Amino acid sequence: SAMASEKPIVVVTCTAPVNIAVVKYWGKRDEELILPINSSLSVTLHQDQLKTTTTAAISRDFTEDRIWLNGREEDMGHPRLQACLREIRRLARKRRSDGHEDPLPLSLSYKVHVASENNFPTAAGLASSAAGYACLAYTLARVYGVDSDLSEVARRGSGSACRSLYGGFVEWQMGERPDGKDSVARQVAPESHWPELRVLILVVSAKRKPMGSTAGMQTSVETSALLKFRAEALVPPRMAEMTRCIRERNFQAFGQLTMKDSNQFHATCLDTFPPISYLSDTSRRIIQLVHRFNAHHGQTKAAHLTARFQVAYTFDAGPNAVVFTLDDTVAEFVAAVRHSFPPESNGDKFLKGLPVEPVLLSDELKAALGMDPVPGSIRYIIATQVGPGPQVLDDPGAHLLGPDGLPKPAA
Repeated sequence: SAMASEKPIVVVTCTAPVNIAVVKYWGKRDEELILPINSSLSVTLHQDQLKTTTTAAISRDFTEDRIWLNGREEDMGHPRLQACLREIRRLARKRRSDGHEDPLPLSLSYKVHVASENNFPTAAGLASSAAGYACLAYTLARVYGVDSDLSEVARRGSGSACRSLYGGFVEWQMGERPDGKDSVARQVAPESHWPELRVLILVVSAKRKPMGSTAGMQTSVETSALLKFRAEALVPPRMAEMTRCIRERNFQAFGQLTMKDSNQFHATCLDTFPPISYLSDTSRRIIQLVHRFNAHHGQTKAAHLTARFQVAYTFDAGPNAVVFTLDDTVAEFVAAVRHSFPPESNGDKFLKGLPVEPVLLSDELKAALGMDPVPGSIRYIIATQVGPGPQVLDDPGAHLLGPDGLPKPAA
């Protein structure tokens, strides 16, 4: 019988990536369903450098839903966590009533235990909610045997989380329906599409954000006429152009549009009333560094031989810079960052992630950068690349929960 074959506990562990928007999402048309006022497009970062790992377990012995984040138990009553759980259980019931043979004959009324951790410090101000909710949605789907589109589940946790359900380059289509059924993420190109592309995350010495993104975007929607114009008139053609740049692997056009869209997003924050400023002095110096680096390379070599934009920045709702470049420019740009923002004390730990060969800057470039060094204002750099979507970990040793459904003691 089904009961006899039922395992006392089912445990699944998955990982999911961080994504960085190059056409920004800012503003909801529906706060409850988390539906955006515009479409957005992002790049999925590699999980070797940045990932969330989540274990979910269901058992008839559990008495309540429980969750642990980075080792600390948190309140499972959080409305967005509840929305994800409700949504996944609804999909599981729907699948069952559609007459699918259920590989997991566990009762849907069983409680779930979830443990989740990031391999990067949350305090660094790196957006962890997208990876976290994508990972939660993906892991719960595996536990409950749901194989339908998970955009809605992830989106109900954090809007940008639906974009972390895929690797490579991903668009979140805003959709038109009031119920949000067409507000879904789709892959534009796989992670293998543009192998030369590299990503550098410049982690700025972080203080608390002036305002969280949920409250920030709500205020912007209510008060910024510029945001309304951006969403209605500017984002649709930008989505088409960005998709074309990626398909053609045109770094020039990709870099320019990425910087312009980031600047425009921060302009809408300043147009919000009262104004919101997420960029710090260091953020602005990084912007200046990128433009001077590009200008130097634009004029020194024969224009037809070399691309004008070699580096491009983008900033989310915080001071950290994400810089895109191609593999042949990484070393020189890292050297330029080290020159302009010398590491305070952690010279050896300043660069994390993919290895980068140290190079010497030319005197011409140093002169072109023309900046007084500001020691210690960049804490460290994470070098990474475009990566795949969520993964299931088959190794039982990877589970964050033990056979009793409680977090394993830290190794």
